[in-house]
Amino acid sequence: MPTLATEVDGLKFKNPFVIASGPPGTNLNVINRAFREGWGGVIAKTVSLDSTKVVNVSPRYGKLHANDKKEVIGWENIELISDRPFSIWLEEFKKAKDTNPDGILIASIMEEYNRDAWIEIVERCQDVGVDSFELNFSCPHGLPERKMGAAMGQDPDVLGEVCGWVMSAAKIPVWAKMTPNITHIEEPARKAFESGCQGVAAINTIRSVIGVNLETLRPEPSVEGYTTPGGYSSKAVRPIALRMCMELAQLIKKEFPGRSLSGMGGVETGEDAAQFILLGSDTVQVCTGVMKFGYGMVKDLCEGLLGFMESHKFETLADFKGHSLAYFTTHADLVKRQQERKAAQKAVEESKMVKADGEWSGDDFVKQSDALSR
Repeated sequence: MPTLATEVDGLKFKNPFVIASGPPGTNLNVINRAFREGWGGVIAKTVSLDSTKVVNVSPRYGKLHANDKKEVIGWENIELISDRPFSIWLEEFKKAKDTNPDGILIASIMEEYNRDAWIEIVERCQDVGVDSFELNFSCPHGLPERKMGAAMGQDPDVLGEVCGWVMSAAKIPVWAKMTPNITHIEEPARKAFESGCQGVAAINTIRSVIGVNLETLRPEPSVEGYTTPGGYSSKAVRPIALRMCMELAQLIKKEFPGRSLSGMGGVETGEDAAQFILLGSDTVQVCTGVMKFGYGMVKDLCEGLLGFMESHKFETLADFKGHSLAYFTTHADLVKRQQERKAAQKAVEESKMVKADGEWSGDDFVKQSDALSR
């Protein structure tokens, strides 16, 4: 019987499905709900030492629908990190672990370019019992004036320096969350690994404009008639997320064996998750999916992934993690492989041509005649 249990960076997950940082992990109530429903782990909404500068607006979501207007395929948000006081978060982190001792609770943290601030937030969070950290270097909107989020994650040297600060104080595993809003996602990931991070997570949302209202002529979501580019998620981003996770997994395999990857981006089914694991992910995160379908979707995720494993006779996630990486190559190699296949096929066909009268067959008479024609 296949098992979904897995150990990543010393953390024991009962299944690989993790609530990604965002609204589904925004307070103690919803974190407890996620664990009750059966999620393997929860990454809380990103926290910082000073929440007073965090002011959200409404509306802050925009949806892209399929042609039938029923299915949401794209989701944009202009939501900021947590606006709740850090002292309350510390209390709730402790309560969450007391209530769910076997659940993996991960603190998503974000700070300015300030060594003391990063060390303080690390020390205070781990003192209340969180299991791991995810460093938010990837939020594509909000607080760029404070050089936070993607503004930091797009500078590999700065990211690497900050990871070094964190690792000097962290006593628990650390994942650095990568921004997709960069040309080569491997560059910041390499710096994170060189600085000692155990893993990386990818991808965060893609900087976007969800659309323009053709009646008001205003871009959406409209706040007092105006908007700002936000982060794009949901199933429409999955192909991009898969590509970037593949690139990160190849980096890990080549340069940092043993390091981990937490993949995400448009996961809605167990079959979606299987693709991320086949491309090297150890765990699979979900955020927008929970906002669309609710916390109970984890049961379907587990069932779908187990069904995939049973169909291929895989017993553990390790049995197929990274299996599909071997089938990526260059375009030049694709051309070479196709030319070789066609040449081999032609040789086989020529070998079947009639060379003597005694070789004619009534069954293949037409084909044999065609083979001798020009």
